Amino acid sequence: MAQRVALAEGGNKKTSRVRVAVRLRPCVGNSDEKDEGPCVRGLDSQNLEIVNWRNATETVKYQFDVFHAEQTTQQEVFRSSVKPILQHILTGQNASVFAYGPTGAGKTHTMLGSQEQPGVIPRAVREVFNLVKAKEEDGGWDYSIGMSYLEIYNEKVLDLLSPGSQDLPIREDKDKNILIPGLTLTTISSFSDFDKHFIPASLNRTTASTKLNQRSSRSHAVLLLKVVRTQRDLPHRQQTGKLYLVDLAGSEDNRRTGNQGIRLKESGAINLSLFTLSKVVDSLNSGTAVRVPYRDSKLTRLLQDSLGGSAHSVMITNISPEYEYYFDTFNALNFAAKSKLIVNKPFTRETVAAPVLSVKRTREDHGVRGSVTEPQKKRLKEERKTEQDGSSPSAQIHSPSVMDRLLALEKLMMSCQDKDKQLKDVAQSRKEIQVLKEKQKELETKALLFSRLAGEKSGATKESIFKNNTAPLQRKPSTATTANKQKAVVQPLKVSQLQPLQQLAVVKKQSVCVKKKERKLSDQVEGPDGKENIMEHGWESQLDTSVLEQSRQKILQVLNTGSLKDLKGLQQIGDKKAKLILGWREIHGHFTKLEDLGKVEGMTEKRYSSFMKTNILSAMGK
Repeated sequence: MAQRVALAEGGNKKTSRVRVAVRLRPCVGNSDEKDEGPCVRGLDSQNLEIVNWRNATETVKYQFDVFHAEQTTQQEVFRSSVKPILQHILTGQNASVFAYGPTGAGKTHTMLGSQEQPGVIPRAVREVFNLVKAKEEDGGWDYSIGMSYLEIYNEKVLDLLSPGSQDLPIREDKDKNILIPGLTLTTISSFSDFDKHFIPASLNRTTASTKLNQRSSRSHAVLLLKVVRTQRDLPHRQQTGKLYLVDLAGSEDNRRTGNQGIRLKESGAINLSLFTLSKVVDSLNSGTAVRVPYRDSKLTRLLQDSLGGSAHSVMITNISPEYEYYFDTFNALNFAAKSKLIVNKPFTRETVAAPVLSVKRTREDHGVRGSVTEPQKKRLKEERKTEQDGSSPSAQIHSPSVMDRLLALEKLMMSCQDKDKQLKDVAQSRKEIQVLKEKQKELETKALLFSRLAGEKSGATKESIFKNNTAPLQRKPSTATTANKQKAVVQPLKVSQLQPLQQLAVVKKQSVCVKKKERKLSDQVEGPDGKENIMEHGWESQLDTSVLEQSRQKILQVLNTGSLKDLKGLQQIGDKKAKLILGWREIHGHFTKLEDLGKVEGMTEKRYSSFMKTNILSAMGK
């Protein structure tokens, strides 16, 4: 079992700023037609200047860690920018080198190079093997080196060492280390072994020809070199360091590259990932960003450790001197100037093997195992079986250790204390409940006394209160309401004494109580036998026939020609009922008469009569 130990060099937390080197490629082909010369010029080993596009008589100056002019060789680029960080991966730390720049600026040449002029990747791998060989001579550690090679094409992570693989996911473990499950990790023992795997894998990378570059990279390529060193002696410490060598695809202006179809899609994916990379740099430099958008792109997710993480990072920015690439060069220099402000926090990734406790034997075991005969062996086997089964009392007494006994005793004591506390709590809670019950009884008796006294006082005034409450209902002057109210018998009403419904539409709005009483009076009439009969079908006889027929025609017209909204405007017609009416109308045609509405599903005779009454009365009230 191993535990993770994060250590910084010298025991203190150190920071490492992203080192930025700028490489200017030579002019390609003939000079410009206008013979304007280069737009960029180096001042010394760290400074350069570019023409200000707003004012041609001015220049904009930049300062970086290293500036490589046109005559700089591949060896000088590697020695000054890349070689100083390679020693860190042998001590369990991470390092990252990536080339950035517009298309056609020489990124792939810087990283891969050629057979005569090898680039950063082959030189870095050879240097790692040299460092490992020198460390192994000192002794004390064993080293193993593995390699993985992948590309990010159209936001898909593809394994170049296994061409038939599908899109691989990018994950993050509990220690916030970025890893790719399913990625091939090939162990290599020499540079020739690396060359044997790397050259065929490089041919699997996606490239294509554009107007600006005959062999343009259509994907971001990442070579991962993993160095694991293990201590030979105790405690067998193990340190793991990773080296990321990244060849980024260049940003493209599709108006000049002439990309179409699949090339245009590839260019969009490349520009999107590089734009996300610039957002990550801006977020890291702002210092106030709540979230750094690493997860917005596969590229930034993979470079999370290199930018603002725990790696020693070097960015080689490739630029072009020609004026036709001026804005690409200008943007690349601005991005490089922002990137050099990023600060990483490297630390050593180390695991330590947990010590294995050796079991001490008793003297009796040593004495018995010194010379053991066959009968003694049988007896020992039987004793061991009884000890495992727990059948013998001696085994049950002597089998637990002193520590186990102490732990058991402590648990027993704690359980006793807990039980005492629980008993005390139960007794106290019972007392509190008893006190609350007594208080509740006292309050109930007091409440009964108060209610009796209040009932005696209010009994005398109940009749007057009732009269005062019913007084507002007498606002409407009517002969029917002049009867003695102390009697419980309802006097019979004459139809001539009620106001006609036509006149009610003209009268001003009255209170809700008056309207409710009028409706009850109009709907309920006492019969000759002294009982009240509800006039459910006699209300039509009280209306003017012309007005009634006009209202029925309006309702019929809405049923035949009205939309869903118009139908829902009728009284007692909801959304569901309106849809049923529309469905019936589409199947059977228009309603010839209002009684056909009873054929609609759910429209009973009682609902139909209620529907007609409310809609006709509401239409006349308007």
